[in-house]
Amino acid sequence: MQLNRFDNIQEFWHCTQAYLLQHQVENNVLLSILHTLLHNPERYLSKPYLAIVQTSGEILAVAIRTPPQKLILSKAQNMDALQLIAQDLRQEQLPGSMGLATEAEIFSQTWQRLTGQFYQRSVVMKIYQLTAVQRVSTARGYLRLATESDRSLLIEWLSAFLSEIDQAVSEDVEHQVDNRLKEQNTYFWVDSTPVSVASSKQLLATIGRINLAYTPPEYRRQGYATACVAALSQKLLDQGCRHCFLIANLANPTANHIYQAIGYCPICDWHGYSFTSNE
Repeated sequence: MQLNRFDNIQEFWHCTQAYLLQHQVENNVLLSILHTLLHNPERYLSKPYLAIVQTSGEILAVAIRTPPQKLILSKAQNMDALQLIAQDLRQEQLPGSMGLATEAEIFSQTWQRLTGQFYQRSVVMKIYQLTAVQRVSTARGYLRLATESDRSLLIEWLSAFLSEIDQAVSEDVEHQVDNRLKEQNTYFWVDSTPVSVASSKQLLATIGRINLAYTPPEYRRQGYATACVAALSQKLLDQGCRHCFLIANLANPTANHIYQAIGYCPICDWHGYSFTSNE
């Protein structure tokens, strides 16, 4: 069993593509990050960490990190592979890990043994998959692509979204918004004024992902989020996607109910852990 790190994103994608797609639902976050690294690398301000653990040419686990974010773990074929990843990163200032429930917990336990740092589960989420949008009663309004004129509103809403999910609002929120506008992947639901927002990404010809969904408090419980996510999900299907993925925080039962009503089926648990100094 050995760990290999990569500097070339094209080479990394070539080596990991088949493995990640074999379990595309569980690995959809890694697929999304790789899509951005391949097609819009300026989205990330620091050099990414790209690693695989193999034995006899067979991949056992994949790990990606785009600093300053947490480490993202793939579905692992052998949990011992996670120890090699932890050992490889033990000198780094790692804020935490995210992955499938078992993988994320085992890595975090290993990290504590290696570094003496404490770990704490910070978020419990569910991965959902959709193949057809269910007919739901939609709110008045329409889907509209966000444009440069919406930049200040997107910065405000993205900052609020990150605060709600207990993710520190980083200094690069404006950079994130600029890249979303450049990629033309963010849409508002408009009812005389923008009332909800969602972003999508077509990872491959047949795979899509909703990677942001937010409605300000004053516009909630009026069906806007349902209408926005349903319309954007249908747009992905119309573009040829056979599967659409999203991840929802289980601490938000309203959002989880909305996604299931639209047609998203819960598949597996996705957990996040935070690491803190023993001081």
